[in-house]
Amino acid sequence: MSVTLSLAGAEALVARALMACRTSEVNARATARALVAAEADGQAGHGLVRVPSYAEQARVGKVDGFAEPTIGGEGAARRVDAKTGFAYPAIDLALETLVPLARNMGVASVGIFASHHCGQAGRHVERLAEDGLVAFAFANTPSAMAFHGGVRPRLGTDPLAFAAPIPERPPLVIDMALSVVARSKIVAAKAKGSAIPEGWAVDAEGRATTDPGGRLGGRAFRLGSQRVQGRQGRTAALGAIPDRARSGAFRRCKFRGAHDRTGASHRRRRR
Repeated sequence: MSVTLSLAGAEALVARALMACRTSEVNARATARALVAAEADGQAGHGLVRVPSYAEQARVGKVDGFAEPTIGGEGAARRVDAKTGFAYPAIDLALETLVPLARNMGVASVGIFASHHCGQAGRHVERLAEDGLVAFAFANTPSAMAFHGGVRPRLGTDPLAFAAPIPERPPLVIDMALSVVARSKIVAAKAKGSAIPEGWAVDAEGRATTDPGGRLGGRAFRLGSQRVQGRQGRTAALGAIPDRARSGAFRRCKFRGAHDRTGASHRRRRR
């Protein structure tokens, strides 16, 4: 059975689901807007398929659904502390800061740390391009890819995105991961129960697999190419420098008593 929803109706439904799982209304609505926008853009892996995991992570305390991001720094470089909450309220704060800051300074950057999944990177830079700015976004991710010719995941897919305004036309937007395919595509295939094309991922022995549960259960995505291996290092560094994060692989955390990269324990908070 299929149900057709308007974008506004879908946003309201997602927000209610998150609010029922220990998330503030402000954070739930910001997150719902981003997930529904990704779904509408055809990026299903960053869309509604994420709602169950987001809601569960907030419910058990892996994500602080009540976190209120703060911004610091001076001059053209600022840092947003997401307070181990959802990324989208922190991203909204960063973008609201960047537009006037870049116009005043000529160039500006904002790093976000202690954040949850940032979703569709292309949409974030597109919003800046809609305000007349040229924008880049870089992100670090947990290890998911092996080095060229290797088997064990050692590198993140580390997405990068770029957008530029075009007079009287929608902005030019480029959004890519450094693997053969974005992780979100495999997430979407897993949710549908469909196979993935051969060449997207390898199993624990380094053999090609069509199982979308592969890397998500402990296997590896394919690196885009040997040349991309160097680009991954540069992207990891660019994503880490603004928020003083590590540029290496991040440790996966579990729901309870998980540790972020600073060693702080995320315990379930009572509200």
